[in-house]
Amino acid sequence: MTLRLARLHHPVTALGPGRRVGIWLQGCDIGCPGCASRDTWVAEARHDTEVGDVLDWIEARDPALIDGITITGGEPSEQPDALAELVTGLSRLGAGRDWDILCYTGVELAAFRERCPAAYPLIDALITGPFRAAEPTDLLWRGSANQQLVPCTQLGRQRYDHLVGALRQRPQVQVQVDDEQVWLIGIPGRGDLARIHRDLRRQGIRLEEVSWRP
Repeated sequence: MTLRLARLHHPVTALGPGRRVGIWLQGCDIGCPGCASRDTWVAEARHDTEVGDVLDWIEARDPALIDGITITGGEPSEQPDALAELVTGLSRLGAGRDWDILCYTGVELAAFRERCPAAYPLIDALITGPFRAAEPTDLLWRGSANQQLVPCTQLGRQRYDHLVGALRQRPQVQVQVDDEQVWLIGIPGRGDLARIHRDLRRQGIRLEEVSWRP
């Protein structure tokens, strides 16, 4: 089965606890104003990737350096069958390794469960709800105050219950450099993206295009 994939990163430390594999899916019809990942909105044939290839990439990482998996996008619930196959494979890979699966979605919990009935039971925690730029927040791993961190399984409750109301203690942005691209991973606060852009320009680094503009 294929899924529409934007990119993979490891280690990701700004989207969930510990060192994680980050899976960005491609395609989103929600289109939240102010989204920092506009580059993941439009899905094309070039984004089609075999689920097995994604699992092989993850299996090639050192399992001792993986505490969990974070799936984001894009909108994962727009690919329910591919998401189900992906999380089924992730659960198999993580058996005995204490990985958790955290998934971001721009829809509310009930809508996600209805859209993704096969994937939902294998997801340990969800962060739900659309990004609303007019509702800034300091809540951990969330971009706006309406978004909810929802532990879904026993492992999810063990790992996330105490973090539901937690505030971030430092900026939630991680920088990774890949060839000629600079990836900003995490949840930027209000004004962070413009500030990072200015700081890079002062250092002589000019960005030809950025993910948060059309």
